[in-house]
Amino acid sequence: MILRISHLAGANWRSVGLLLLWLSLRGLLTAQSAPAEQMGDSLTIFDHSADSRYWISGQINVIFQAHPAFPAKYSGENSLHADAEHATSRVMTLFMGWRFNSTTALLVDLESAGGRGISDALGLAGFTNLDVVRNPDLGAKPYLARWMIHKIIPLSERTIEIDRNALSMFKKLPARRLEIRAGKFSLVDFFDLNSVGSDSHLQFMNWTIDNNGAYDYAANTRGYTDGALVEYDDRQWTVRFAETLMPKVANGINLEANLQHAHAENLEFEIRKGLIPHRSGTLRVLSYVNHGNMGNYRQAVDAFLAGKTPRPDIQAHPRQVRVKYGLGINLDQKLTDTLSVFGRFGWNDGHNESFAYTEVDQTLSFGWILRGDRWKRHSDHFGVAFVANAISGDHRRYLALGGRGFLLGDGALTYGREQIVETFYTAHLWRGLFLGPGLQHVVNPGYNRDRGPVLVPTLRFHVDF
Repeated sequence: MILRISHLAGANWRSVGLLLLWLSLRGLLTAQSAPAEQMGDSLTIFDHSADSRYWISGQINVIFQAHPAFPAKYSGENSLHADAEHATSRVMTLFMGWRFNSTTALLVDLESAGGRGISDALGLAGFTNLDVVRNPDLGAKPYLARWMIHKIIPLSERTIEIDRNALSMFKKLPARRLEIRAGKFSLVDFFDLNSVGSDSHLQFMNWTIDNNGAYDYAANTRGYTDGALVEYDDRQWTVRFAETLMPKVANGINLEANLQHAHAENLEFEIRKGLIPHRSGTLRVLSYVNHGNMGNYRQAVDAFLAGKTPRPDIQAHPRQVRVKYGLGINLDQKLTDTLSVFGRFGWNDGHNESFAYTEVDQTLSFGWILRGDRWKRHSDHFGVAFVANAISGDHRRYLALGGRGFLLGDGALTYGREQIVETFYTAHLWRGLFLGPGLQHVVNPGYNRDRGPVLVPTLRFHVDF
């Protein structure tokens, strides 16, 4: 899920930093003095009621990333900077909820996203930090990230118990049911989820490892949209459908409310049955169709070659509704009590403009996460993942002739698949405090064999309260 957090509006960042440092030191001292069997008893600073009609919780995530200078034959306006640089993102979310009755709840989240990513999140299709807002000029002013009505329609008397969380306030749910959500949310709160590769706060951080990079899901630049979602749940399978709004322009903050101009359909089928006997696993098959005021790569190249534009310009076209569609396959599987693996494949047609998420037309990723039981750290996790991203022939030619997307544009292109390896370790310090180093190695950044490779070390601090 895209849960962005930052310093509170008007708060002094040095004060926040001192608070985080104090919490870290307290966590380390407590961890050293506490018996091993007490470690990991609680994963939040404050305990949360299992049956209250109200919910309040929060998260803080701070990610520091850097890279040394790397070889580059040339650079453009949208290139990853070839000189050494570093950046820190800091994000904060406050989750609130009110359960009206046993089948209806209201969920509201306030959020603030501050700091920056390396090169302001430009130059990589698989960018290294999912917390980064793709338009840092928006600033850290708090905003309403989510609000939604969540309605349960029971279809059976048999119930199942679940763990309450910030997106579902119900402790028990009918085994067969309809779930309806309407309001503001992120599509990847509910679609393309994965138990191993979906949480940028405690797992991997790369955009195209935590999400299907070819899933150009409808969202504004902060990652949210307005719409409605209907989900049918049975014992071992689920099907969900969402109708949502698209942004007015690529990577735009404002959504297009006129459904005749833009909208998106998302459909996913989920089977909860492991491939290995007595081991849990889930298979998800996703499809989506976006309608919006998108440019076409081939037409942009033809206009440039005909002398109508000084360079290929995907935005130089009259208003018109074009369609972009794609699919995804998503698998996670437990191999042992402590080792889980995952894999994703994604594809979209690649003819029309990358519009909302990132500039990927095909992607393949896989990896694993190991829990730290073997070294007596039950709440620690160590993970390794690999992703290879690609773009269509029309998209390649557009970039090679000097075109720019909302993320990529080196001014030229010697094409190669963008390949990324990421590894991380998340250490549980105390209750809701986590600290984790990480490392990403990027080959052919922005699909360009004339640039890189790039090594990106990371340090992440996370708080759940």
